[in-house]
Amino acid sequence: MTKYSEQKLVPYTPAQLHALVADVAKYPQFLPWCVGARVRSHVGHEMVADLTIGFGPLRESFTSRVLFLPPAPDGARAIRVQYEKGPFKYLHNSWDFAPHPDGCVVDFFVDFEFRSFVLQKAIGAVFTEAVRMMVNAFLKRAQTVYGPPALTASASPAPNAAA
Repeated sequence: MTKYSEQKLVPYTPAQLHALVADVAKYPQFLPWCVGARVRSHVGHEMVADLTIGFGPLRESFTSRVLFLPPAPDGARAIRVQYEKGPFKYLHNSWDFAPHPDGCVVDFFVDFEFRSFVLQKAIGAVFTEAVRMMVNAFLKRAQTVYGPPALTASASPAPNAAA
């Protein structure tokens, strides 16, 4: 069993970050170790997608059902991933995006176990760093897609700013 969770305040909106995570087909462009992505279907708030991850000579593909929960009245958004088939015994993954005066609080969670003991041991050794890199890859992607974050409401004005 391998678990990881991270909560981070980022200077983008929940809608922007939700859109990045929902754009599964583009994962190979920016996610480390994601070497392939295929969206099988996308109907309403549900998508079925295949991802292929690669670590050196190892390649593993899996299928997940991705549920995009409707936005909450306050603008919060959420994504739930349900594992369907592939090399895992199980995979639980969730993304929550909560509005904050300075952007968005991203809450990321993943918990999985590979069927293969060898693969589980190999991934377990680098898992935490790999997931951190993955979360940071989404934040870098936000900068690429949306540009550098604007000054936030709590940021101080420049010293010579006009009043």
